[in-house]
Amino acid sequence: MSAAEQPKDRAEVERGQFARLRALLAALESSNAFYAKKLSSLGKIVSLEDFSARAPFTAKSELIEDQRAHPPFGSNLTFPLERYTRYHQTSASTGAPLRWLDTEESWAWMLSNWDRVYDAAGVTRADRIFFAFSFGPFIGFWTAYESGTRRGCLCIPGGGMSSAARLRAIVDNAATVLCCTPTYALRLAGAASEDPAAPVDLARSKIRRIIVAGEPGGSIPGVRKRIEEVWGSARVCDHHGMTEVGPVSYECPSTPGRLHIIDSSYYAEVIDPNTGTVVPAGQTGELVLTTLGRTGSPLVRYRTGDLVRRGPPQACACGQFDFKLEGGILGRADDMVLVRGVNVYPAAIEELVREFAEAVEYRVELFSERNMSELRIQIEPVPGCADAAGLARKIEERLKAALTLRVPVKAVPCGSLPRFEMKAKRWVRLDKP
Repeated sequence: MSAAEQPKDRAEVERGQFARLRALLAALESSNAFYAKKLSSLGKIVSLEDFSARAPFTAKSELIEDQRAHPPFGSNLTFPLERYTRYHQTSASTGAPLRWLDTEESWAWMLSNWDRVYDAAGVTRADRIFFAFSFGPFIGFWTAYESGTRRGCLCIPGGGMSSAARLRAIVDNAATVLCCTPTYALRLAGAASEDPAAPVDLARSKIRRIIVAGEPGGSIPGVRKRIEEVWGSARVCDHHGMTEVGPVSYECPSTPGRLHIIDSSYYAEVIDPNTGTVVPAGQTGELVLTTLGRTGSPLVRYRTGDLVRRGPPQACACGQFDFKLEGGILGRADDMVLVRGVNVYPAAIEELVREFAEAVEYRVELFSERNMSELRIQIEPVPGCADAAGLARKIEERLKAALTLRVPVKAVPCGSLPRFEMKAKRWVRLDKP
């Protein structure tokens, strides 16, 4: 977006959103079977506030049921199937996978959203971008890859490669930008010294930006610090998106750990997960999104399940009026665990464990004991750790101080915990203690 296109205030942002929302609703009323039925009683919308007050939410369970009833792609399609050229599906981390189709127009809209991510990260056509993901049906960094090529960057695919091979490709091709999950950024750094006969010298790496997505870690201070320490001069730039909605946010170039919703493409709300009412800025709630440009496969007031805290509506230090998420994605509404009266979120455990550089990986085990939820943690120390048991005790003490909760922590042998490329699955529920 050029300086001339920048909105002058929040009111101008919302006027543009309302115009795009009305155009979207008009298109869905005549052509989209799923939303024509769902929004049939909505009538004329006179403002964004009116929309938030009267339009129904869309839940992921509805979309899954719709695809079961109308296989294989469901009825949330605004155009004939012949118009659709892209296929992806969700990672199924919270249930059955959703199949998602895009027209060329909707795909181009998503590429333009990635332009905002790249602009905020300072990526130029002189950069060489390495994409450390599988390039399977999960949308991952597909849009980032194509947006990068359109920008004029040399884009290097890293699918079908081992971690060691990816590291060598990053160094040998002088890549300057790395796109991956926060977990995999740490995994790649750890893999640099796994083969003593052929270590990879990260000091030779030209990586200056690491754009992360797929997990909350990019906006967690402890995780950011760890990644930037092991990658030397690189700066972490967070971003988040979903298969169903596309690339949603970019990290503020002035305030690390703050995400901006791309307001020209989304209408965002933050609601109380229990009551569905919109909560004011500064309070934590669930992020709800309406896609304003993905007309071919739209979502209206989609409950993402992501917990966020909206920042003040005033202009940011970077000059943008976009909807701000303080601390990025704080967690998932369905991930919170009540342990002996204490609310425990995965992101909180992640931040606390990552304070300890000697802990290379961890796993959280959930189980029930006397009809109460309990958890314990396994930590894997770095190779050559002199006192693994002492490290476990330190982490246990840190967790107790931060959570006012005793969580047993045990050190396990090096290499015994699983490694992840995309979304990490460190929380495991056990049938028995």
